[in-house]
Amino acid sequence: MKTVLFPVLGAVAVFAAGVAPSTAGDRYADRPPVMVSPDLSAPWVLQLGHAPGILRQERQVVQQQRRLRPAQPDRVQTAAVQPPAKRTATRQQINPIYLPQEVDYDGGQKPGTIVIDTTQNFLFLVEKNGKARRYGVGTGKPGFEWSGTHKITNKREWPDWRPPAQMIKREAAKGRYLPTYLAGGMENPLGARALYLGTTEYRIHGTNQPWTIGGAVSSGCIRMRNEDVVDLYERVNVGTTVEVI
Repeated sequence: MKTVLFPVLGAVAVFAAGVAPSTAGDRYADRPPVMVSPDLSAPWVLQLGHAPGILRQERQVVQQQRRLRPAQPDRVQTAAVQPPAKRTATRQQINPIYLPQEVDYDGGQKPGTIVIDTTQNFLFLVEKNGKARRYGVGTGKPGFEWSGTHKITNKREWPDWRPPAQMIKREAAKGRYLPTYLAGGMENPLGARALYLGTTEYRIHGTNQPWTIGGAVSSGCIRMRNEDVVDLYERVNVGTTVEVI
């Protein structure tokens, strides 16, 4: 039995020795193509980290959200109500007479009434005991003056702006093209707050141009500094009477 198996095993060993070198060389001669999964969110792909062309899923989602997220007024509210210092530094500073202050008042209106003097550019919030809180305002420029009595019918924080068609047409004739819609925010000319008067298009609102307070500058709306309109907004309610004289 031993004399039979030995020649067989020897032949197998010789055959293996003769084949092994060529087989090993052939195995690495032509490497098979590398197949990459088309699913870039596959766990093994994400482990590549800094591999060229690979973007981690969570970072990609965040970037998409940043591009698609609309401006949120509540986020703007966390910013200061003043426009950037660079802008105010290049403009005329507001006259201190137009800053808020307590004054004597004998106009006869009951407390809680808002009275707007468009000749002196003051807004009075009538208080008790012959007093009033006075604010400086910007009023209608020549040709846009008006007077009358209305109720506050709505209040909005960081209101959006839809310029009336007449205003768009009027400004276009001057070479200034207005948007049909502008979301609320620091660049919005209605500023931080708006109080809507009756069924008119007039409002008491803030401004992104505080240096204009005290002048006849608007298209009929009553313009206030953002700080001041926020203060007034907190003191009055829907239904408050507003007299424009």
